[in-house]
Amino acid sequence: MLSRTTASVSVGAVALLSSLLLAGCSPAATPDAAPSAIAETQPTAGSTPAASTPATTATSATATGATLDVYGEPGGSVTATLRNPQESGAPLTLLVAATQGDWLQVHLAQRPNGSTGWVKADAVVQHSLEYSLDASTEDNTLTLLKNGHPVKTFRAATGTGGTPTPHGAFFLTELLQPTNEGYGPYAFGLSAFSDVLSSFGGGPGQIGLHGTDDADSIGRSASHGCIRLSNTDITELASLLPLGTPVTIR
Repeated sequence: MLSRTTASVSVGAVALLSSLLLAGCSPAATPDAAPSAIAETQPTAGSTPAASTPATTATSATATGATLDVYGEPGGSVTATLRNPQESGAPLTLLVAATQGDWLQVHLAQRPNGSTGWVKADAVVQHSLEYSLDASTEDNTLTLLKNGHPVKTFRAATGTGGTPTPHGAFFLTELLQPTNEGYGPYAFGLSAFSDVLSSFGGGPGQIGLHGTDDADSIGRSASHGCIRLSNTDITELASLLPLGTPVTIR
């Protein structure tokens, strides 16, 4: 899980947070971590993405003002006002679900999982996304897709039976740089929240995608709900994926 006590440092277009304490995603770690195996796939002509993967193209929406109003429906009443940047220091970036005239329906990083709302198109900057992620809690893998086609599959650790990783369609909300070595060099916040833990370590039970120094946990059901990768693998994704990237967990 992700705590909310952080300080932000801007690196390129992504916020890296230098004072993060990640709590609840990992037991006591061992000192040496080894990279997990990566299976690389060369897509063939005419191949199609699996049914569980996000659409081959997606769009993110990053707020341009200090706050972003969320509406229950186009032209309706304001249901929430979101802060930009976020408390962590990362820019407020959401995943677009649909468009209607001058309005965008967006996925929201809040409980219950799967929440959506509407924002004004002129209150955000939209960006096309070519990458997406598909996580399997059954296989303990994370697959990177480009325009819907599998590129690499990483071995991962996911939640245990008592604290499972939630299933659904989510997105990357922020990129964090933990000070706790047990969580590796980078951690993405997801728009997913634990279905079991309403709070953990001072945070709201938000699910993360992060590294680890417990190499033996990779490939197993071992966390409190977060998805773990080797430190080599999470570093690769941190340099590649923008905020708003769709994440399907099944």
